[in-house]
Amino acid sequence: MSEREFDVIIYGSTGYTGRLVAEYMNAQYNGSDVKWAMAGRSMEKLNAVADEMGIASDIPKVVANSDDPASLADMAARTKVVLTTVGPYQLYGTDMVAACAEAGTDCVDLCGEPAWMHDTVRDFQKAAEASGARIVHSCGFDSIPFDLGVFYTQVKAEEKHGETCSRIRGRVRKMQGKFSGGTAASFMETMKRAGKQPEVLDWLKDPFTLTPGFEGPKQPHGAKPIMEEDLGSWSAPFIMASINTKNVHRSNALLGGRYGEDFVYDEMMLTGPGEGGEQMAKGVMKMNASMGVNPPKPGEGPTKEERENGFYDVMFVGDTKSGQRVICSVAGDKDPGYGSTSKMIAEAAVCLAKDIDRGCVGGGIYTPAPAMGMSLIERLEKNAGLTFKVEKL
Repeated sequence: MSEREFDVIIYGSTGYTGRLVAEYMNAQYNGSDVKWAMAGRSMEKLNAVADEMGIASDIPKVVANSDDPASLADMAARTKVVLTTVGPYQLYGTDMVAACAEAGTDCVDLCGEPAWMHDTVRDFQKAAEASGARIVHSCGFDSIPFDLGVFYTQVKAEEKHGETCSRIRGRVRKMQGKFSGGTAASFMETMKRAGKQPEVLDWLKDPFTLTPGFEGPKQPHGAKPIMEEDLGSWSAPFIMASINTKNVHRSNALLGGRYGEDFVYDEMMLTGPGEGGEQMAKGVMKMNASMGVNPPKPGEGPTKEERENGFYDVMFVGDTKSGQRVICSVAGDKDPGYGSTSKMIAEAAVCLAKDIDRGCVGGGIYTPAPAMGMSLIERLEKNAGLTFKVEKL
């Protein structure tokens, strides 16, 4: 890549999540060797948001609009990485991916839209490979803690036992945070598309939708509460599982089948033992069906106090073919959908720009683990309030 004006441009800086990303970048990287800029549809709005969020006045601003592909192409040509929070991506993301694939520019997003991700793999994989662009989907709560949690667990299993886990269960132990309005909007757009394009429903159901040419063994569905005796708890369906599991299987494929061709993975939420745990699990299932209780609209979100008081803790229970059990965990110190997500995607963008050599990771449509792996884990632990732990080897 020729020398670019910026390392990272935050596209969508005037939106709710984009503002938080810009605020984090200003606090973490202002005055550093990371050259970054804010981008959005209006210079007036960009300046107003910068003032409102206390962002240094010398941070450059770039005007770009999803309705103007030429402006997206110009923006992509100026930076090493585009960080885009402009969703739903099936409505506003395709031209951005096209511009990055054409310019050889890396891109990170917060996509939790498997059907659109299926489209980008089909439509832009070859172009990204040719230009060297690394397009990395799902760099927020879906799916960094889960994708990297599985990767971390497999690395530790290899180091200790000389084999990976053929079965891993992702289990959310604790979580506090408001449901994302962006996620709800993305879900609604996906359902609209499915009404016009019935095969979309098949893509949503298939855990191997994002691994064209590869289909592993039958996977647990996780659609109903279950009692897991070895964990001493009931488990409820986890609403983000349909996204995260697809990303984990794509990671396995992109890593050359490192987890094994017979790898099995599912995600659920622990609700505790006994009748109380069972009733709570049934309540979670009902809440999932309603997509949360009055989720915020896109552009809205929790207060700063709510973001600060949020948290999450996910356990990964892995079993190898020889019967060894490995347990690891990933925890975050802010609410998952906004406070932690804004830090995760920022660090992913900087990681791509600064740490990941193009000679080692070439162009293509990626998930976080094969694109950045341990380099991103190190950044997240150092800067973003995430903790990766080994609990049992």
